Order: sequence, then structure tokens, then C-alpha cells
Amino acid sequence: MRQDWKNTLYLYVDQHNRSEVDDRNYAVQAPIEDMEYVMKASERARRLKLWYRERGTIPLKSETKAKIVRKHEGDGEVAVDVEFHVQREYDQQGVSLFDERIDIERLTLNRDGDSWIITRVETPAHERHGSKLDDENHEAQHYAERQNRSMPLLNYDVLGMNMRTQKSSPYRRERAVQYAEQWWNEPNPRFLSFEVDCTNYVSQCLFAGGVPMNYTGRRETGWWYKGMVNGQESWSYSWAVANSLERLLANSASNLRAELVAQPTDLQLGDVIAYDWDGDGHFQHTTIVTAFDANGMPLINAHTTNSRHRYWDYQDSYAWTEATQYRFFHIVDAL
Repeated sequence: MRQDWKNTLYLYVDQHNRSEVDDRNYAVQAPIEDMEYVMKASERARRLKLWYRERGTIPLKSETKAKIVRKHEGDGEVAVDVEFHVQREYDQQGVSLFDERIDIERLTLNRDGDSWIITRVETPAHERHGSKLDDENHEAQHYAERQNRSMPLLNYDVLGMNMRTQKSSPYRRERAVQYAEQWWNEPNPRFLSFEVDCTNYVSQCLFAGGVPMNYTGRRETGWWYKGMVNGQESWSYSWAVANSLERLLANSASNLRAELVAQPTDLQLGDVIAYDWDGDGHFQHTTIVTAFDANGMPLINAHTTNSRHRYWDYQDSYAWTEATQYRFFHIVDAL
């Protein structure tokens, strides 16, 4: 009897789950012919082993729930998109910690006699795909000048409250974290979501924490969101683009303000981390701090690859490289 391709997929899911906490070989493994993936996965397993050790953590167990979100079956070939919901538990100084994330991989399986083999594994690191807009160069050159030239205009309609007489408001970190926890694994339907949604998600968290919008009506200035207005995109680049938000946080003198700190341990709940995977000065990913581990290191929530209480440095991600650079932003308490 010919083996069903799903049997091979089940072996791969089991192997995928074990690789999160254990790099040992097992007698039964999924047959994979994609050597590029095998080498990449081997390097990740090596890095994970060191990563756990350097953090003083002992991986305890991993549970992976997998579901097929798309498939195409042809003559002797099947292509499937598989969503993995990974939940990990590890011990750190006697404290049990948990993290979880959602990965999507595309597998191509081909019939080989009476069996099926995996001929290609695609692990798209969507966090690397933060878009770069031409307007950002203009923004970087003239941002400080614009800040000095004009006062911010708050978008009262979007805020839903009268802030004309309010000189300042506190940043409520607990509310930002509460929002981040509520919507970590799904989009808030009252906002548009994006294929690369990390900065849009963090902006919503900051807004939930009480950061007032700086509505200018110009996409390259301020920090604001209206959605789609008469079929047109109506939000600032800084609301939804990682590189633009990083530049805003590094330069803003009003409304959404932040202090650049040197170490991740200087951060507090509700603070923001920006990621430059290639070390070229262009930031492609944004996360928000939602917890801390036993060493006082931040754990983050994020979208794009939806993540909850993930360790801040992302060395468990295929997006990470040796060249990765970070920016640690402490959001000021009085806005």
C-alpha cells in the first residue's frame, strides 16, 4: 500500500517540535532532501543549544500544534502551507517560564516509490521584510526641522476624547501590555492589519497605553492612523513601518517620545525594541516588552510572526543574523 503524504508530514511535525528543546538525533525522522534547509536547521539547533546555556535556562518541553492552512495536490507532488503554534516551557533559576509563537512553513512533498519525501522546506522569515519607503530618506533629513517648525495636531476624532485642554498624560504601561496580550495572536478587527504587521501592532499597543496621536495629515510626518479613507491609505509611515517608527522614537520631541537606552535590562514594561537584521542601519522589525525573565531580561510580544513572551534577542528566529543590531527605546512616562 502506498504511504499517504500526511504520514511524512506527521513525522516532520514531530521532528519540528523536538528541535525546539532537543538537538539529538532519533531513529525515526522525516525524509528531507532539501539540503539547504537541513544545513540551516542544523545551524539553528546549534545556536539554540548555546542560547539556552548562555541564558541559564534548561528547556523542559515543547508542544507544537500544526494545521494545514493551504494545500495543492498534483500528480505525485503536494505543496502545503503549515501553521505551527509552538509553546515552550523552560526552567530558569527554579522559575518556570513559557513562550509561544506562530510559524508558517511551506513544504513540498514528492512521491518516491511507495513513500513520500520532503523535497523543499521554505521557512520565510517575514520579520525581515519590513518595507523601506522612499519618503523615509526625506523624513530622516528634515524630521527635527519640522518638529521645531510646527506644533503637533492631535486627531481628536480618532482619539475619541477631548484632549485640547490636556497638557500632558501619563503613559499607562499596564494598559499597553494588556492590549499586547489580548491581541498577540490575532488582529484587532477595528484596525487594518498588514502582511508585515509588527509596527502596526506595536503602535496600537502604545496608543492603548495612552500615547496621543500626532495627526498631521501627511504620511511622512507625525504618528497617526485613520485607516482607509475614500479608498486611500490614511496612516503615517511611522505608525506601520519599522524604520520610520525607529527614526521617530530616536528624534521626536513631542507626543510619542522615547529615550534611547544602552541595555535591554534598562527597559520597562511597554517599552519598544527595534531590530536591524543586517546591521545596515535599516530597521525591519519592532516589538513591545510585556514581561521579564528571572535575569531581568525583557520578553516581548510581536506580530508578523506572532509571538508572546519571546526572548528579546530573537536568536531562535531564522530572521536573526550575526550582524543584527538593536535599538532599546524607553517610552517616557509623561507624554
